[in-house]
Amino acid sequence: MNVLAEWTALVCKELGIDQEQVDRDAVLDLTRDVAHGVARPAAPLTAYLLGLAQGGGTASPDALERLSAMAKNWGQATAETLGDR
Repeated sequence: MNVLAEWTALVCKELGIDQEQVDRDAVLDLTRDVAHGVARPAAPLTAYLLGLAQGGGTASPDALERLSAMAKNWGQATAETLGDR
């Protein structure tokens, strides 16, 4: 078992999360997309906010994919938003 797998197992146990419910690779892909597309500090914040939304039952089933797409299109979305002024 590698360090990441061990850490994931330990954190899931500590937080009472069923490790089978965690798509670690998808979360890592999301944080990569946000770090590269938006800003590095936005990556852990986005993962945390997604976790809050999922825990609170307000996240849509495709929330992770939607956030990843938003991050990949950040430059375009920002330009469009700034152009609306």
